[in-house]
Amino acid sequence: MHPFLARRRHQGATLIEILVTLVILLLGLLGLTAVSSRSHMAELESFQRIQALELVQDMAERMNANRKVALCYSNSATGVQLGTGANPTTAVPACALGSAQQQAQAVADLKAWDSLIKGQAEVLKSGTQVGAMLGAVGCIVQQAPNTYLIAVAWQGLARTAAPTIEDGSTFPCGSGKFGDDRLHRVVTTKVQIGVLS
Repeated sequence: MHPFLARRRHQGATLIEILVTLVILLLGLLGLTAVSSRSHMAELESFQRIQALELVQDMAERMNANRKVALCYSNSATGVQLGTGANPTTAVPACALGSAQQQAQAVADLKAWDSLIKGQAEVLKSGTQVGAMLGAVGCIVQQAPNTYLIAVAWQGLARTAAPTIEDGSTFPCGSGKFGDDRLHRVVTTKVQIGVLS
């Protein structure tokens, strides 16, 4: 073979090697971008879950501190629903239990909890609370005498299984408020109020 042809063939092979290397590098960078995006989404989901857990614990503590009128927090078996989700019941229930001071404390606690759910304590940027949970809804339901279920629901970022209750039906707090129940996230706690004599 002529030396000139051998050198030209070698130059062509080098160009192909460079193109293959660029394609591999491009695929690696795209993969890195996808991993970074998923990591950011998981971090935001985790942050929202932590906020919801803090809100649930906050209401449990408020109810325990005002235990003689705990029923005022749930409005009996119909429950109370507060927050930013679509069509929440924003009115704090009227209650005739206990003293006027205990009733006023229950109303103040529910209003404060509603503000926290709506993200009023978050940073305000361009008219929006940055860091607030997406479409958060808080629910308090009396399940049995002196037993209450406190739940906070919000909209997740990625579709997963829809939350359900023991019988397999959809979890009621926040259900149908996010367009797709697979985006529905919820944390709960059950509070049993002790009867002190």
